[in-house]
Amino acid sequence: MKIYTKTGDDGNTGLQGNLRISKSHPRIISYGTVDEANAALGVVLANSLDDDVSSLLTEIQNDLFLVGADLSNPNLNDVKNRVSLEMIEKLEKHIDRFESELSPLTNFILPGGDPSAAQLHYVRTVVRRAESQTVHLSEKDEINSNCIKYLNRLSDLFFVMARLINKRKNQDDIPWQI
Repeated sequence: MKIYTKTGDDGNTGLQGNLRISKSHPRIISYGTVDEANAALGVVLANSLDDDVSSLLTEIQNDLFLVGADLSNPNLNDVKNRVSLEMIEKLEKHIDRFESELSPLTNFILPGGDPSAAQLHYVRTVVRRAESQTVHLSEKDEINSNCIKYLNRLSDLFFVMARLINKRKNQDDIPWQI
């Protein structure tokens, strides 16, 4: 099978259900940014990470494919490959578990520290953009609202995990100074 099909040469792309829409449609921008976050997460995973962090990030990469599949399917009656409340609750449990290892924040912090943590902060910002673009999509088309909730929790998790990586690598949070 060839990687190129030439079917998108006119600026349109295919969705599930044999629908074709413009590559500039908010749906394409939304799940394209989810794909960007997934690729950026792959950069983080190229580093040496603790096993619990590495395995969770790999699991999240698989989940992000599901988010993209969900966003690429405008037929909400098709219930396969949809983001579920259980996926969101799982992220919340990881946030709670990792936060228990951290000291409470007393002020805003700057992204940085260990390279893996800094990269994860970057992925967090891509996920925030994906969330914003998914909200924009939801204002135009009906979507599974769990996608927005999942992306919101995911960016929170990445913030906590970046702090966790820094703590485990003996890097202090960098306080914002005004």
